[in-house]
Amino acid sequence: MKGWLSEWKDRFWALPMLCFVAAVAIGLGITRLDHVLDTQYELPFLFAGGPEGARAVLSAIITSMISFTGLVFSITIIALQLASSQFSPRLLRTFLRDRVNQLTLGVFVATFSYAFSVLRGVRGTAQTSSFVPQIAVTVSFLFVALSILVFLIYIHHMANSVRAATIITKIGNETRKLLDEVLPEEAPAPPPVDATGIAANWTPVLAARSGVIQQVDLAALASSADAGAVRIARAIGEFVPAGAVVLYVEGTDDPDATALLRAVHFGRERSMDEDPGFGIRQLVDIAERALSPGVNDPTTAVQALDQIHELLRQIVRRPVPPYRCHVEDGRSVVLLPQPTVQDYLALGLDEIAHWGADSDRVRRRIAVLLDDIRGVARPEHRPAVEREIERLGLRDMMAALAIPVPPSDTGLR
Repeated sequence: MKGWLSEWKDRFWALPMLCFVAAVAIGLGITRLDHVLDTQYELPFLFAGGPEGARAVLSAIITSMISFTGLVFSITIIALQLASSQFSPRLLRTFLRDRVNQLTLGVFVATFSYAFSVLRGVRGTAQTSSFVPQIAVTVSFLFVALSILVFLIYIHHMANSVRAATIITKIGNETRKLLDEVLPEEAPAPPPVDATGIAANWTPVLAARSGVIQQVDLAALASSADAGAVRIARAIGEFVPAGAVVLYVEGTDDPDATALLRAVHFGRERSMDEDPGFGIRQLVDIAERALSPGVNDPTTAVQALDQIHELLRQIVRRPVPPYRCHVEDGRSVVLLPQPTVQDYLALGLDEIAHWGADSDRVRRRIAVLLDDIRGVARPEHRPAVEREIERLGLRDMMAALAIPVPPSDTGLR
């Protein structure tokens, strides 16, 4: 279910389609209400023109909304191209999920379709018996006013959404929210993991198709395992080829592969649904592109490192068990491997340190980052931080910085 909802969030046309259907239904419903009430009155707030005037108004709305919709679509495509080329192709998913973009297109499509559905209800001419749905035509003015308001909001939103600071902060906020779900601060210690050899005691279940693991329903796996334990072979965010092992089932030689695989959702690419590492991956991509010789923008790289700093700081202050577990009767019945603190540190820092090796500004920022998280890390995570400092060769720089951080790294960046 969650996988299905995630796919619909990525469909840019889904919300506009719902707006279209709703607008047509409203247009037909209000036109029918005009028939029932026979609203042929000269009230100050109702449309008072004849059928030809109503047709002219509705036709003008239809024509203008087609132009507005084309303009919105063009601006959105330009924003997608700019984000893809300047920051990272993996950001396109964020733009496709943007509710303001979807709602703006939906309101324009709704205004167009509403006016079209009302137009069909206008009958007659100035010389013949006529019917003008006064309420429905009046409501079309409200649709136009709403479209203008939404268009102004949309222009402001798009101007801000392509700024580096906005994109980086949005990724950081989304990843922090996901960390609270995947790695809660007060997570109870998981039960001991049975280290029995897989080859002798576990039955493999093979992937029916290739894809990246985006979501895993641990409860559904537990209910489909026929009281046996399940050990998932790959972590969320990893690619699984068709025919490769997805998971192992304990206690049966003939597991229900269809039911088990239904609980593991595959996609064409990584997503932010249950994979906080993908958020860090996007920030690293932005920093790497900013550090490339063709761009040479260390300020953006440092902004990305600021968000990576916050995320890694959150991670090292939390328990990070090697598995996410679904527990029943005090034992782990589903085991989903997840990255270690060392994995998160390597993901967030190694590539940036490599491509920013010639930038003292970037190396200094990484050194400050590591010194800070070393001070707040849980005791079991500090060795991983120390290993990262040693691997990146930053110990001498950290000693030279003589924490507290000099003013050159606190504001003049």
